Amino acid sequence: MKKIIGVFCAAVAILSVMSCSKKGQDAGNLVVYGSCEEEYLAAVCAKFEETTGVKTTYQRLSTGEVLTKIGEENGNPSADVWYGGTTDPYNEAASKGLLLPYDAKNAVHIVGPQFKDPDNNWYGIYRGILGFFWNTDEMKRLNLEPPKDWDDLIKPEYKGLISFSNPNTAGTGKLIVNTLVQLKGEKAAMEYFAKLDKNICQYTKSGSGPSKLVPTGEIVIGIGFLHDVVYQIVDNGYTNIGMTAPSSGTSYEIGATAIFKGCKNLDNAKKFIEFALSPECVNLAQENGSYQFLVLDNAKPVVAAVKAGLDKISTINYDFADAKANGQKYYSEFFEVIAADDRVKTK
Repeated sequence: MKKIIGVFCAAVAILSVMSCSKKGQDAGNLVVYGSCEEEYLAAVCAKFEETTGVKTTYQRLSTGEVLTKIGEENGNPSADVWYGGTTDPYNEAASKGLLLPYDAKNAVHIVGPQFKDPDNNWYGIYRGILGFFWNTDEMKRLNLEPPKDWDDLIKPEYKGLISFSNPNTAGTGKLIVNTLVQLKGEKAAMEYFAKLDKNICQYTKSGSGPSKLVPTGEIVIGIGFLHDVVYQIVDNGYTNIGMTAPSSGTSYEIGATAIFKGCKNLDNAKKFIEFALSPECVNLAQENGSYQFLVLDNAKPVVAAVKAGLDKISTINYDFADAKANGQKYYSEFFEVIAADDRVKTK
């Protein structure tokens, strides 16, 4: 009798394992390209897998790298969704038909119409403010005053001290180009970039690159998102970084999420978008070193950003439509003017 009971229990156990295995297979897979910082991206993917049972893998790429990759894949993407990073590259992808519109239910929690694509190609999850930051030790050693506005950055005393991200690889770089065009006009902005290039020591691959190089003294002045500076202060303990928003005006990024057209795991991609627009997802940001302002009405306030005074900074009415329609032309002009300046410098 004991033997029969033992066989019965073993059979039940096998059926139970088979049932769990089948359930896991039914949950399926999801592949994420992430353009936010990796710590936050990893936490998001782990939480989504834990919540849904969907096996989730990710690759961290800059927005420019994602745009290039899905463009080359041309409707047969190796990932299902895009998470994080500025919307200018998302808009480029949408204009090329590389994103799949999706009417997300949780989008009702987005705090304003500017934080989503009007055709539902992408949805905003956070907002980050563009500004300047500098190594206070190096500025003191060089006997320099920190920059207060955009035109300060072209002063000759800053020669070789400044860094910002490459518009070819980073959405932050694209945002900087579009911001100066909107503040100064197209021609004046390109003249400005030709002058600024004389003071640039490095165009970094990622938007957060300068914030990582300033506190170590590898560069002296950076242009990028101020929440990345907050991370260096709060999480890495640096006390030698100053920061400000440009006095004549600055802009902001919208960090977004979207589904790739032609993705292999569409149902799970839709589940991910709903998850991405939930407090369970976005509240992970400040717990994992990302201090952007969240754009969902049911999310928690970002304490570190408020303590740093980022909530007091006013931004321009950034023209997303112009950036979407004309951004590629502006980026091409940017590279033309800095290439011309490089030719002069090599003589």
